[in-house]
Amino acid sequence: MELTEKTQLLDAEAIRRALTRIAHEIVEKNKGTEDLVIIGIKTRGIHLAKRLAERIQAFEDQTVPVGTLDITLYRDDLKQRTEEAVVHGSEIPFDITDKKVVLVDDVLFTGRTVRAALDALIDIGRPTQIQLAVLVDRGHRELPIRPDYVGKNVPTSRDEVVAVNLAETEQVDKVIIMEKASTL
Repeated sequence: MELTEKTQLLDAEAIRRALTRIAHEIVEKNKGTEDLVIIGIKTRGIHLAKRLAERIQAFEDQTVPVGTLDITLYRDDLKQRTEEAVVHGSEIPFDITDKKVVLVDDVLFTGRTVRAALDALIDIGRPTQIQLAVLVDRGHRELPIRPDYVGKNVPTSRDEVVAVNLAETEQVDKVIIMEKASTL
């Protein structure tokens, strides 16, 4: 399936503003940074989690621990996939028990990735609370999952793809909607 760019949702500056707003909302909702940890879902959630922690450090002068979560083995479509699952491993060098965990991902769609992440987190420890921060919420939920923090809500069709490009992986910060290329 060939995809073409339909429209750009966010540029680098809009992503920066959204993450700054989310960082402020996280601190406000949690009444500071005590017992707060941020965990990014591989791959782009990791970079967004690190950026959120950097922003919180900048305006609160507090370091918030950041971890990475690999949900590969928790996916409910693992048996349906034709390619071999590649596990990169989670890196959470701190105890999440009795912590307020902010789980970070780039796009929230069906909710299945978040469900897998919740299962993975519970296998690691027992946090007092798990909150969800996403850069883009595109709707079409299949599970009863909703984010606590959202950079941008975007109504999409199921045929569209929301592509998050980050400087750490694609050398540019932008969010675009892709659609199937028409064949004439």
